[in-house]
Amino acid sequence: MRFCKFTVLVAGSLVMLISGCNSGPNGTYTDANGAVILELRSGGKANFTFMGDVQDCTHETSGKQLTLICKGDAGKTVFNIHDDGSLTGPPGSFLPPLRKEQ
Repeated sequence: MRFCKFTVLVAGSLVMLISGCNSGPNGTYTDANGAVILELRSGGKANFTFMGDVQDCTHETSGKQLTLICKGDAGKTVFNIHDDGSLTGPPGSFLPPLRKEQ
């Protein structure tokens, strides 16, 4: 019986550790002027606001990239995740660097 309890405890701890490592960026990210707002929520949900226009989106993280998939014309955008936690859009895009709100 003790072995079973120990196994369940270890397995539960590993699941929490793995899910914590794969969570990626979360919270609210904005540009310096507040014209671009990216809200990353749990469950892969997100809102992307550009100059007051809000888009419902989903997001996923792989390595040092965050992929934002929005409905409508916004489509898919890949952000680079930097060591300081900031996000930048694809090279040549209109998107300014986004930093997490404190």
